Amino acid sequence: MAKLDYTFKTDTLFKILFVKYPDLLKRLVAELLNIQIVSIGEFIITNTEIPPEALKEKFCRLDIHMTINGQHVDLEVQVADDHDYPERTLFYWARDYSSALGTGQQYIKLPRTVIISIINFELFDCEDFHSQFETLEVTRHTRLTDRMCLHYFELPKVPFSDSVDNELRLWLSLFKADTEEDLKCLERLEVPFVEQAITAYRSIIATDEFKELERLRELAQHNEASALANARQEERQKWQAIMAVEKTANQAALAEKDATIEAKEIAIADKDAALADKDTVLAAKDAEIAELKSLLGKNVKSSEF
Repeated sequence: MAKLDYTFKTDTLFKILFVKYPDLLKRLVAELLNIQIVSIGEFIITNTEIPPEALKEKFCRLDIHMTINGQHVDLEVQVADDHDYPERTLFYWARDYSSALGTGQQYIKLPRTVIISIINFELFDCEDFHSQFETLEVTRHTRLTDRMCLHYFELPKVPFSDSVDNELRLWLSLFKADTEEDLKCLERLEVPFVEQAITAYRSIIATDEFKELERLRELAQHNEASALANARQEERQKWQAIMAVEKTANQAALAEKDATIEAKEIAIADKDAALADKDTVLAAKDAEIAELKSLLGKNVKSSEF
């Protein structure tokens, strides 16, 4: 089966689609947060625009930021695992949370801030595809505050839905869909919001606006990849230079040690040579003494006659 050129995970399409169809977004967020859609009164998308110039910037983030019943809710799709995603989402939360405090306002006025991440990789060592994190005391599990909440939905763990009974699974299956056959399987379920979402998807990918934004986004991602590759290369060269300096220093230290050992070995050899000379002198003297004793013995015998 041929892969789709663009999917619900494509961040430009994700942003355009759900900004253009806020009723679909509201329904999606209600499922992700496990709340009744009728309980949502205030619902405002606060970053509806996608400035083309912003797409050219490195590390551009195409999230959807909303105010829902006084809460700040941020929804993002992340495809690649850069092995720092928990730290990144915590940074996003801290930035969104702290920026909500106006000048002169009390901290108690800070709103509950929720980060929702739909990710195309496995992040946690568990079978559950949904993980929710809040600030809890480690032994009593007492909540410190209700102001922080992080949701992660891991798409690889989501069973592809063939049932109309689980709306959350249907939504995540839309994001999980990578082929035209996947979309057709979902369409055959004849679920109105699924059909509406797929129709909106097909409409958007056919527009020149989307194609141009996607071209700019792909260029930005290419530049981002190049920047990261260059940064890694510079870091690699930096460490290679440090290692070369350390290697040179180690070689110099070893050479100095070798020279010291060689000097000691020469000194020991000189001492051994001196001792050998002494032994030779002593042996010569012993020979002279032995010869003198022999001569003395002969003279004594001669005098007896």
